[in-house]
Amino acid sequence: MILCLGTTPAVGRTMTLDHLQVDGVNRAIQVQQFPAGKSINAARVLHVLGARPMAIGFLGGHSGRFIREELDRLGLQHDFLEVGPPTRTCVTVVDRSTGTATELIEEPVPVAEGVYIALLAKLAERIPHARALILSGALPSGAPVDFYARCVETGIAAGALVVLDAKGEALKHALSAKPTVVKPNRNELEETVGMKIDSAGSMKSAIQQLIAAGPRWVVVTDGARDTIASDGKSFWKISTPTVQVISPIGSGDSFAAGLAAALTAGEAVPQACRLGAACGAANAMTSSAGDVRMADVDALLAGVTVTLF
Repeated sequence: MILCLGTTPAVGRTMTLDHLQVDGVNRAIQVQQFPAGKSINAARVLHVLGARPMAIGFLGGHSGRFIREELDRLGLQHDFLEVGPPTRTCVTVVDRSTGTATELIEEPVPVAEGVYIALLAKLAERIPHARALILSGALPSGAPVDFYARCVETGIAAGALVVLDAKGEALKHALSAKPTVVKPNRNELEETVGMKIDSAGSMKSAIQQLIAAGPRWVVVTDGARDTIASDGKSFWKISTPTVQVISPIGSGDSFAAGLAAALTAGEAVPQACRLGAACGAANAMTSSAGDVRMADVDALLAGVTVTLF
């Protein structure tokens, strides 16, 4: 089993337009609604890959009930804590005329600190049965800044692989807990180490700074550009497949899912990134976050290369 833990799930709603008219009336030609948020996106991709994901975190209100019902319909295991505030809704507007996707993000409502303690207890209950743990998403306002650090400690102590996909202070505090892999994108890496990355040398230096803080591996995604993976000593470049992009929203979460699935299958991190890259690209070919087709993943995987960087 692979646990997917996140504190900011959402109801995802994608509205596809022929042409987005700012400050005008827009009528969608297609609307989709689905369980979303970074951890749920990862779980949905893992489910398609044939892994055994379980999504855990917080859900509340009618929107939380919708997510539970949809995950049940998909046959995807979950064990969420019920909270008072309703789960947020996030909207993606896909403009076919420009090939762009615009996100309208509803910020999560803070929850009581005791709920985080309860979620840590749930993690401790579930982690002995898991081979890997994916931690993803921003923490809500007021969350304990060391929450992810404590989750990493719980996962590592249980012998699980831990993939951390976070940013800001939550990421910085978790590094010393020694996660197996941290997966920032290029901008998040720049923010974390406080330096501009504008060359191969600065990329290597930034990664080494992060490695020095505790994680075993760093994997840096960069949109349609190559992914860089490193243990601080050697560096690898993983190609990103070229696809017709409908919406890139959720591609980073899909990458994390593919990476974790391949790691639990015994692949080394650089090679495991191949499945991550294929999943990320396959997600971009669809209009919903965390939505991949296995046929696309298989076809894209064949063209993903790993070379020294």
